[in-house]
Amino acid sequence: MAKEKKQARLIALLAREKRETEILLRSIPSIVVSLFVVSVICMNLLANKTLFQNDYIALDGGILISWLSFMCMDIITRYFGPKASNKIAILACIINLLTCLVFYIASIIPSNANDYTSLDTLLGGTWFILLGSTVAFLVSAVINNFLNYAVGKAFCENPNGKTAYAVSAYISTFIGQFLDNFIFSLIVFVFFAPKFWDGFCWTPLQCAMCALTGAVAELLMEIVFSPFGYKIVTKWREHDVGVEYLDFVKGEVK
Repeated sequence: MAKEKKQARLIALLAREKRETEILLRSIPSIVVSLFVVSVICMNLLANKTLFQNDYIALDGGILISWLSFMCMDIITRYFGPKASNKIAILACIINLLTCLVFYIASIIPSNANDYTSLDTLLGGTWFILLGSTVAFLVSAVINNFLNYAVGKAFCENPNGKTAYAVSAYISTFIGQFLDNFIFSLIVFVFFAPKFWDGFCWTPLQCAMCALTGAVAELLMEIVFSPFGYKIVTKWREHDVGVEYLDFVKGEVK
């Protein structure tokens, strides 16, 4: 009997989560989700190229776009909550994996029209870069989202104000970006690259400095663009965007 009750509760929980996700996907404005997904896909592609490397610092191309991913997560977290932002992050990763699969299939289809070797190499990608970027992004996304939410709520008098938004975005972005860069660098350039790229590798110090340098650079991007993020969230509140989802999570919709 107890087992049946547990199964019933699990089924009910899954059904609620499914409905909640469906409502969420039609509640978040599409442009934010689109920018988020595109930035995640671009990060995966750009991470294949090392932009700069010396004895202390190494940077990959993902730094050019990763700030946009975190800004989108901050916007979603501040308005819909960290759980919603985590779900969109998972969705972005799934779409990225499907995109990489399509790219890989395209890269292995032979063609006699021209020499597509360079394009095939780019589209085919590298499996451990995909692994590293996916793991690093998911871990950092969850930490970023919950940290952003917690810091914002610490401003008890005005958790929805400009100061609360800015501080929560700055702190969560810096820590989240550092973890994203560091985890990715360790997985790709310390563990896998020496085995598959003829000894090419980064040192742990380079990984740490890359993570720190990237986090600082992306924090500067966040400082520049966070006013736009705050305006977006403010407009959403003024126009009751996603009210169906907000009511659902509050228990007002059954």
